[in-house]
Amino acid sequence: MAGRLSWGLADQAASSMTNFAVGIYVARSLGLVAFGVFSLAWLTYGVVLSVSRGLATDPLVVRFSGVPDASWRTASARSSGTALGVGVGVGAACLAVGLALGGQVGGAFAALGAVLPGLLLQDAWRFAFFAAGAGRKAFVNDLVWGVALVPAMLLAARTGTVAAFVLAWGASATGAAAYGCFQSGIRPLVSGAREWLRVHRDLGYRYLVENVGVSGAAQLRAYGLGLIVGVGAVGVVRGAELLLGPFLALLMGLSLVTVAEAARVLRQAPHRLRKFCLLLGGGQAAAALLWGGALLLVPDRLGVLVLGGVWDAASALVVPATLGVAGAGLGVGAAAGLRALAAARRSLRCQLFASACYVGGGLGGAAVGGTAGSAWGVAAATLISSAVWWLQLRSALRERLRLPPSTA
Repeated sequence: MAGRLSWGLADQAASSMTNFAVGIYVARSLGLVAFGVFSLAWLTYGVVLSVSRGLATDPLVVRFSGVPDASWRTASARSSGTALGVGVGVGAACLAVGLALGGQVGGAFAALGAVLPGLLLQDAWRFAFFAAGAGRKAFVNDLVWGVALVPAMLLAARTGTVAAFVLAWGASATGAAAYGCFQSGIRPLVSGAREWLRVHRDLGYRYLVENVGVSGAAQLRAYGLGLIVGVGAVGVVRGAELLLGPFLALLMGLSLVTVAEAARVLRQAPHRLRKFCLLLGGGQAAAALLWGGALLLVPDRLGVLVLGGVWDAASALVVPATLGVAGAGLGVGAAAGLRALAAARRSLRCQLFASACYVGGGLGGAAVGGTAGSAWGVAAATLISSAVWWLQLRSALRERLRLPPSTA
């Protein structure tokens, strides 16, 4: 487990640094308003990624972690094919909407539609490798994406448009997705998507709603914040998130490692699952608080060097943003346990509650206190939601202990 977790941490570190570097480079290159437009495209990708994970890769991790190689290969082909199919379908819709809108926003969404298939397929390979216990391959794949990003971003900077940066980001991911096919020796089976969805519909559709609840809530908050305060406020919030980027990226992709490991703990030593989840969530929360405390000591000159004109407004949100990330980290531990238990109904109820709190706190806070009020509202909502996750995990564990061994 230590070896698999180490590769998971290494992979997330590579992913975090890549996302952090992209955000910083784009923020400095485009300015506040254009960076807000880029952030809207980024958040939209997050929603689509949640759809892909819920339907394709979350069931893969829950049901095919640590299984024989033949079963894993068949499942990975269908799972990756499902992810690719989602990318093609939603990408076509984004392309059409972007061309109809026009302007900076339309160009960004059209570019996103063109690169969505590659983005989703690259993410699918990461899940597949961790399900097989081959985290090293996921780490290498993310390194390939990071290396490809360097020349792509330099070319985009010459154009200086939001669409160019979106294309550069997605095209480099497409290259990494192609390399993932070489690493695995598996061809994505798009024709197997229907069978995959049918067999795993008991988990897939609930995870779909759950995941979209997470990213959809972030999207609604971003759109609402833009309407209430202004598009520039979206850039400010994104700037604060970039300062906490390593932990936010870790939370977004943590199920690559934690759900698979929690499933293994459940099979091998069920009585240790609660402790595993507590150590996982508590460790993340403590690390987030330490990082946020360190950010408060960063000199303004260094902050301006990193974020440019976004720094002054973003640095004022460090405290509420840190509390929000710490609360989310604590909740992730319980969420991993519920996923391992395949308690899809409980996790769905938790996520719907958490999403409602997130939107309500973010937009309610924005109406009362602007951008800062939105950040504090989200922090409060996240901490409340974390408590609900843990209450549901406790109930699920008690329910499992009451079941006869044949049905547990």
